[in-house]
Amino acid sequence: MNINLMRKVDYFAGIPLCFLATWFTRLADFWGRARPRPPEKVLFIELSEMGSAILADPAMRKLQAATGATLYFLIFESNAASLRLLGTVPPAQVFTIRADNFLKLAFDSLRFLFWARREGIDTVIDLELFSRYSALLTGLCGAARRIGFHAFHNEGLYRGAMLTRRVAYNPHLHIARNFVALVNATLAAKPELPFSKTHIDDSEIQLARAPVAPEAIAAMQGRIRTAYPAYDAARHRVVLINPNASDLLPQRRWMPERFVAVMRSLLAEHPEVLILITGAPGERAAAAALQSEVGEARCVNFAGCHGLDELPALYRIAELMLTNDSGPGHFSAVTDLRTFVLFGPETPALYGSLGNSTPIYAGLACSPCVSATNHRKTPCRDNVCLQAISVETVLAQLRPALAAGGARR
Repeated sequence: MNINLMRKVDYFAGIPLCFLATWFTRLADFWGRARPRPPEKVLFIELSEMGSAILADPAMRKLQAATGATLYFLIFESNAASLRLLGTVPPAQVFTIRADNFLKLAFDSLRFLFWARREGIDTVIDLELFSRYSALLTGLCGAARRIGFHAFHNEGLYRGAMLTRRVAYNPHLHIARNFVALVNATLAAKPELPFSKTHIDDSEIQLARAPVAPEAIAAMQGRIRTAYPAYDAARHRVVLINPNASDLLPQRRWMPERFVAVMRSLLAEHPEVLILITGAPGERAAAAALQSEVGEARCVNFAGCHGLDELPALYRIAELMLTNDSGPGHFSAVTDLRTFVLFGPETPALYGSLGNSTPIYAGLACSPCVSATNHRKTPCRDNVCLQAISVETVLAQLRPALAAGGARR
C-alpha cells in the first residue's frame, strides 16, 4: 500500500479511533481488573522497519532472561524474514500482517485481535514511535499490561491513552536503548511517571551473533560462483555494495553515479576485489544498470540471488560492505562484517548499527529531518545531506579497511 496513503489513513482515521479505543480500554480495564502477575506471554510490535527488528533484539533477550516469558512478535509480512536472522522469536510465535492493500490490512488486523486473545497474550510492548495503527492494536488486543512510548507534554503524535505503563521516548538516546527502556518499564516493581527511570549500560545493547554453518558458507560460495564463474574463495576479496533504501524514505539514497565511481576506483586499485551489488529481487534491474555503468567483469549483479535469512553466510564471506542507511546496515550487525553506512535524513546517534559499523555522515544543520514528531515524513526533495558526502570521502574510509584486511590475509 502507498506509504502516503497509509499516513493519511493513520491520521484521519487513527485519531478518532484512538480516542474511542481509549475509552473502550478504560472500561475493559475497570471491569476486567485482575491481580497483577509477572509477564508470561509477551508480544512485541514493530511493523514497518526491518532494521528495528534487529535493534530490538537486545531488549527482547533481556526480558526473556529476566522473566522466562514466551515471546511473540507482530510485524508486516514483507519484513518478517528479518526476525529469522537471530531466531529469538520462533516462527510459530510471529504473527504477520499483509499491507499490500487496505482490505488485507483490515482483515489481518481483525485476525490478529482474535489470535492475541487465543494465545493468551498478557503483556504487549509497542516499539513503534510513529503509528496510531500500532497503538490501536496494542490497546485492543486484550493484554492487561500495555507498554509503549507516550508523548506526555511533548509535541508527539496523538495515539490515545491506552497504555498501562507509559515511557517517555528520549530523542537523545539510540533507539536500541529506548527499546530497553520499554523492557525496564515492563519489569518495574512499582508505578512511575514516566516509567523507566533507569540507567542503560552499553552491555545491554550488544547484539548476539547469528550462527552460520560451514555448509551455508559453501552454498553461498556456490551462488557467487554461479553469478561469477571465475570466483576463487582463496584469491578474491568480496566487497558488497547495497545502493538501495526502502520507499519509506527515498531521501536516504546516495547518488547512483557515486556508487559507480566508488566501485570503479576499488576495482582499479585492487585486482583481487570482487564487487557484488546486493538487493532484493525487485531491485535487480536497478543493480543491472549500475553494473553496466561500472563496465567491469568483477562487478556482479547479485540482487535477488539469495534470501534474507541467507545474508549471514554472505556477510561471513565478504570483507566489507558499503550501504545506504537501510536494513542491510543492521542485518550485518549479527556478524563481524566491517560495514560503512551512509547517513543523511537520519542520524547514526539514534539509528546507527550495533555491529562493526562506521557511519559516514555530513552532519548538516538540517539533518536529521525525520523524527517521532513528523511521522518520518520530511518536506525535503533535495538530499544535500547525502550530496555533501563525496566519492573521495567514502574512499578515504574504504581504502584503509581494505588495506588492513589485506594485511591479515
